[in-house]
This record gives sequence, structure tokens and C-alpha cells, in this order.
Amino acid sequence: MTSLTLAAIFVGGGTGASCRYGVGRFVGASYQGEFPLGTFLINVTGCFALGLLATLLAATHRDTSLPTALLATGFLGGYTTFSTFALEGVLLFEDGRRWLAAANLLGSIAAGLIAAAAGAGLGQLL
Repeated sequence: MTSLTLAAIFVGGGTGASCRYGVGRFVGASYQGEFPLGTFLINVTGCFALGLLATLLAATHRDTSLPTALLATGFLGGYTTFSTFALEGVLLFEDGRRWLAAANLLGSIAAGLIAAAAGAGLGQLL
């Protein structure tokens, strides 16, 4: 791994985490429900973006290691959040809101897969 690759991951990760924070705060201020909508939207849009990005990068037939480090590993790795998703599911379950926990966990996985496929499909069209 080169210094440039590490720098790309660092810059992308910091930017992605900052965007995640901003989106989470915005959604949290706008939505007052019990469902963790901010994390759900962040992860689903991240899945869509990764599907699109991976498809577009694969179509270039060039060395994509630096854009992958910056955008996929860095930005989208910092933007999406599996740990928060898992914790929110556990907290909902422990709080007795088992149906909401199940809807969050299963819905996030299903929506993430659909979003990744949709992003990849769009990438193929482009």
C-alpha cells in the first residue's frame, strides 16, 4: 500500500464520516419517529452508491485502485455504518420494540441489497 493510497483512504474516510454525521443530524432533526431512519437512509444510499461506483469503475478497464481507495474504502466506508445499524437493532430489541427491531434489521438488509443492485443496474446503463 502506497502513501498516496493511505492518504486517499484518510481523506475519503474523513469526508464520508462528516457526511454521515450531517445526514444523521438532518434526518434526526426532521424525523421524530422511533425507527432509526437516519442510519437506514445512510446505509441504503451507501449501498446504492457502492453498486454504481463498482460497476462504473469495472467498466473503465483501467487501474482503479486509487479511486477505489478514495471513494469505496474511504468515503463510503466512512459514510455507511454497520456498527450503528447493529447497535440500534439491539437497543430496539432490548427496549421491547421487537417488531421495530426486526423491521429495521431485515428491512435494512433487503433495502441495501435492492439499492446495491439498482446502483449496479444504473451503472450498466451509463
